Amino acid sequence: MFACRYPATMTARYSIPDSSFHRVEEMIKKSRFITTMAHAPSVEAAREFIDRIRAEHSDATHNCWAFQAGPPGSTAHVGMSDDGEPHGTAGRPMLNVLLHAPVGEIACVVTRYFGGIKLGTGGLVRAYAGMVKVGLDTLPVRERIVPVQMEVVLDYSAITLFKRLLPEYEAVVLEEAFTVDARYVLEMPEERAEGLRLALEEMTNGTVLVELLQEEHAQAAMSH
Repeated sequence: MFACRYPATMTARYSIPDSSFHRVEEMIKKSRFITTMAHAPSVEAAREFIDRIRAEHSDATHNCWAFQAGPPGSTAHVGMSDDGEPHGTAGRPMLNVLLHAPVGEIACVVTRYFGGIKLGTGGLVRAYAGMVKVGLDTLPVRERIVPVQMEVVLDYSAITLFKRLLPEYEAVVLEEAFTVDARYVLEMPEERAEGLRLALEEMTNGTVLVELLQEEHAQAAMSH
């Protein structure tokens, strides 16, 4: 038996931005709105991106921003700013859109160059939330898979059946060694690990040894 090093409630695979920079632009009642988005795997990465866009558009009337540096819907690592717009009319609507999107690890800056026509509180909320939605509609994404590594030790007689199981659990062999027994280090999506362990125990009548490896021990596993 092993214990996974990721919480059971953590999303093991989800969409993230597939580029470091994505931008869309619209005119709303003569104000120029520019949405810029990027992958933000951490709070630090999000803040660095925001600082970069604010520097690029230092002459703008506002650079409002929001980020969500985790799986979709997670509020553990979020941030937002109205950057001078009336309280609650920019950062919060932007963050709400991000939190309801099927994309994680994302930072967004909506830059506004004021065009002379005031939008009002409701108009600002609609404009900033709408600009995030427009950005998300065209955002290139890719799948992020949370991987784990597993060490498996089994009898030589079980190797053929063992290897037939691997594709079903999206597991790949990273390393292998043959001494008294056959020893493998596998990598697979986190949510597949428990299923593979159960299948291996059933296949070998419980004689297999399975250990989920911590990252710092994964590379040393095959040196024994």
